[in-house]
Amino acid sequence: MTTRTKRWRRIAFNIGAWAVVLAIVFPLLWMILTSIKPQSELFLIPPEILPQEVTLEHYRRLLSETPFLVYMKNSVWLATGTTLLVIVVATLGAHSLVRFSFPGRETLARMVLFTYLLPSVVLVIPLYFLMIKAGLANTLGSLVIVYTTFALPYALWLLRSFMAAIPEDLEAAAMIDGASRMRAFVDVLLPQALPGIISTALFTAILAWNEYLFALVLINSDEVRPLTTGVMSMLVTSFNIEWSLLMAASVMMSLPLIIVFVFLQKFLTRGFGAGAIKG
Repeated sequence: MTTRTKRWRRIAFNIGAWAVVLAIVFPLLWMILTSIKPQSELFLIPPEILPQEVTLEHYRRLLSETPFLVYMKNSVWLATGTTLLVIVVATLGAHSLVRFSFPGRETLARMVLFTYLLPSVVLVIPLYFLMIKAGLANTLGSLVIVYTTFALPYALWLLRSFMAAIPEDLEAAAMIDGASRMRAFVDVLLPQALPGIISTALFTAILAWNEYLFALVLINSDEVRPLTTGVMSMLVTSFNIEWSLLMAASVMMSLPLIIVFVFLQKFLTRGFGAGAIKG
């Protein structure tokens, strides 16, 4: 292959890569630009991408005239509670599947992953009646339990793969030096598995932050609505859609996840990669 051919192939590859990036980024860019346009510019024909005048009025209205901050607080508590519960249970469960031998261990691990394949819509009605019987309907606790049931199988499988790649000799050496099994688990295994734990925590937090179906079914009160259902009920009705406020709300909803990805993306990539090829 000549140098000229290689150069043209590289140029074609770069153009294709940038085209894909722009196709992915454009909706986000349009959302941000729409959120800072005056109301008079939203429905111009032909539409203009860049605003003629920049305004933050939509953000001011969103934060001062709507219960957006209440929904934000509920989503933060929901994502935090679900993530902590899933990480604690999945870490201990993955350790037991990797370090302890008992009959049916591999079968149990495969059954756990199989539960992740069940479509969530099949379980909406049973879980709804279960929460009513338990007295947890219309509470954030019900959503924490439901989200945990769906995030835990994948989290357990991912952490199992990560812990299986950690040499057992490290824990054995710690126990020979006098450490208990729990001390060896905390001081030796957890630091080694930290990238997998962080990537699993991100996956769980994203699931809890973005989930819509169960929040719509199980929550009926504005005081405990998360962002996904709260914003839709507040800004999208049968008669009108508040596009300016909806775009501002979408930007505010996306901002926490973007910040998290910026600072923790290396752990996310490393964790998902290891979970895909190890174990």
